[in-house]
Amino acid sequence: MTDLEIARGVAPRPLVDVAGRIGLPADALEFYGRTKAKLPLELLRPEHEKGANLVLVTAISPTPAGEGKTTVSVGLTDGLAHIGLRSAAALREPSLGPVFGIKGGATGGGHSQVIPMEDINLHFTGDFSAVEKANNLLAALIDNNLQSKKRSLRLDPRTIAWKRVMDMNDRALRQIVVGLGGKNGGVPREGGFNITAASEIMAILCQSQSLEDLKARMGRIYVGDTWDREPVYASMLQAEEAMTLLMKDAIRPNLVQTLEGNPAILHGGPFANIAQGTNTLLATRMAMSYADWVVTEAGFGADLGAEKFMHIKARAAGLRPKVAVVVATVRALKYHGSGDLKAGLPNLEKHAENLLSLGLPVVVALNAFAQDDPADYTMVQAACEKLGVGFAISHAWAKGGAGAADLARAVVAAAQTPEKPIHWLYDLDAPLKSKIESIATRWYGADDVAFAPQASAQLDRLTALGMGNFPICMAKTQKSLSDNEALLGRPTGFTLTVREVEVAAGAGFVVPITGAMMRMPGLPEVPAAEDMHVAADGTVSGLF
Repeated sequence: MTDLEIARGVAPRPLVDVAGRIGLPADALEFYGRTKAKLPLELLRPEHEKGANLVLVTAISPTPAGEGKTTVSVGLTDGLAHIGLRSAAALREPSLGPVFGIKGGATGGGHSQVIPMEDINLHFTGDFSAVEKANNLLAALIDNNLQSKKRSLRLDPRTIAWKRVMDMNDRALRQIVVGLGGKNGGVPREGGFNITAASEIMAILCQSQSLEDLKARMGRIYVGDTWDREPVYASMLQAEEAMTLLMKDAIRPNLVQTLEGNPAILHGGPFANIAQGTNTLLATRMAMSYADWVVTEAGFGADLGAEKFMHIKARAAGLRPKVAVVVATVRALKYHGSGDLKAGLPNLEKHAENLLSLGLPVVVALNAFAQDDPADYTMVQAACEKLGVGFAISHAWAKGGAGAADLARAVVAAAQTPEKPIHWLYDLDAPLKSKIESIATRWYGADDVAFAPQASAQLDRLTALGMGNFPICMAKTQKSLSDNEALLGRPTGFTLTVREVEVAAGAGFVVPITGAMMRMPGLPEVPAAEDMHVAADGTVSGLF
């Protein structure tokens, strides 16, 4: 059976019953149909958050198809409930780009999914649309100000850093010219599109603690410079109120359920290779306000999502995971070893060592596939024992929560480890270059970092603007620990190249762009969209 067929074969529980599993009041749910609801921010309970156990799920460097991190996250949530604990998941919303591109749906797989699958993978509750509209409203206000004779801020069009966004993979829109069509068409200038998941509005949504916080962050968005080299912010365009108006519903987290009827709070969806790769802070806090065990994930491998979760999200909000779960598969380990499992293990070892160096207990979750050789499991388990980290095999795809019960027990055991101080990779007050170098050398394993002249100038400019104390959000390929996707396993002796730098001043971080990374992906040779169909009665097929 396909994931979609499995999802359709399960009758969703009434959402009030799902909410009741962790004590969410039924009368506070704001329903979007019968199987989705928004959660008002008034439901947050800071006093309960302090006692909740937060579990961060990350992974080794993935293969192009991914390694089932969401499947394991959902399975672990169900597994914790299976052993009698009050659990909930806090996850990202899928982007339409990957859904119609290479990966298809992004709600887990097999018997470890969140539902309603079709709704979540498509437009869901409209959060991505709101992010897109708020982003593009600011873009329209910028170009309108360039056209104005009476209210112009004297923006230098060459310095405008703000791009439009759309939630689709479309490489043709990366670099465009806007403002054509004569005087009524605006002021011609170079522009471009990012994918919606890479929008700073998405990053702001994920970092915001309240509607007022979101509004203030909107106003701090850095737009560009005047002809006199003075910075221009969104507040100077009087944009933040209208942008916040578009986001007033989107700021509320979304409640859905797993196939086993456990709560899943989905909210926000930045990618981890080009943005911070975590769900919203509000979704995590909402889950921690009611559940005793909260499972959240960070995108791609631990070199990207987990590092950013710790240094951008957790550090700003005072969150601390009790355990970090590293998802691996035999397939991925052999991929990193060019077919040899033993040769691929150093990739797993590096990710685990990094998390241990921060002071987090680590459990490796081996995501099982039917074609796996059990002898390979023994080799991975031996490597984990040598590292001093926990190990469990996850059969969540095939068996749901029961198949993740061993993993749940391993996570609970690891959470009993005496808490150690967090050893951050860098001090926030360190120079921006130094922070980038710390991530590259200590976390990725680089020998050195090369900064292109443009990148150095941009870092100097941001420091002069008072943004030197921002954390770092690296834009880097997910396929390798390095910035070269061809270097698999645990590469050494490489130099990381930073070619340019962007800033998300409202979200509060600096984005060094490495290698050939683009913030607007392209479609693959054969997009997943080509195998999707909708029948006359509206029944969907091909949405994995």
